[in-house]
Amino acid sequence: MLISVEECLPALRCPVTRSRLIRSGENSLRTEGAPENQKDYKIVAGRPILIDFSDSVLVEEEVFAANANSPISRQKHHGAKARIKRLLSPQKAGTRNNVKRLIADLGRRTRPVRLLIVGGGSVGQGMDPIYEHPDIRVYSFDIYATPNVQFVADAHHIPLPDEFFDAAIVQAVLEHVLQPNQVVSEIWRVLQPQGLVYAETPFMQQVHEGAFDFTRFTESGHRYLFRRFERLDSGANGGPGIQFMWSVDYLVRSLFRSVTAGKVAKLAFFWMQYLDRLIPAPYAEDGASGVFFYGSKSERTLSPSHIVKHYQGAQRNHG
Repeated sequence: MLISVEECLPALRCPVTRSRLIRSGENSLRTEGAPENQKDYKIVAGRPILIDFSDSVLVEEEVFAANANSPISRQKHHGAKARIKRLLSPQKAGTRNNVKRLIADLGRRTRPVRLLIVGGGSVGQGMDPIYEHPDIRVYSFDIYATPNVQFVADAHHIPLPDEFFDAAIVQAVLEHVLQPNQVVSEIWRVLQPQGLVYAETPFMQQVHEGAFDFTRFTESGHRYLFRRFERLDSGANGGPGIQFMWSVDYLVRSLFRSVTAGKVAKLAFFWMQYLDRLIPAPYAEDGASGVFFYGSKSERTLSPSHIVKHYQGAQRNHG
């Protein structure tokens, strides 16, 4: 259940000093402490803007000029377009199963549990059960304001206390941050001991979200990114079939300089996604569209030598 902005306010911290924040006006917050050390933060569209602009790709003047709306266009699909969208960007069975497992694991903890959505401007694919669960208190933020977030922030500096959450979800976000290691370290910081993290990140996908797209991960690279977490599960999330659909889309849109042409071509090959059911996991990981990691916060760090041994792909027995 997504909590209200007001319920979230007591947990908010300054992204620079991590000091507590208090209301200083109807549309502003400030840090506690001596006046000479105080920092002020605006509330826009009902959401606090808690960004350290000195260390962010976001530009302060542009954020406020846009009223904290998304810096890129995000279309909403209805009717026939929504059905086509579901064919082109199918919900993955792996995501549904992993979310089901996460909810079951959280059910063994003291209720209600606190869960953080990193990059929650829109509800991610397969995440509805998280938001609908009565015993999961969902905190959510993104770099733009929507009804799905309580505050606006940059994930490199999460404005929340240490060891506050039972779990965190970061789905289709880490490709859009400049320093994924720093973001994962922040997630580690705000999780309680043995807190759970679930991540989905692209491996072989073309650029999306334009200038706000920065990096990709193999399954092993993604595992090492979460090296301060104990692995509960990891693997492909969208196999070579879905990856082929992405490639067809971008090949055709590049040839014809047309996004629409690309989507039509992708629609013609939508059935390729079903071939992923026939592909063994090791081959899927080597040719995946995306990968996932599910783990728990640990005091131990996976060593560089162990990440080589971790490799689970189809080439593991090759010399």
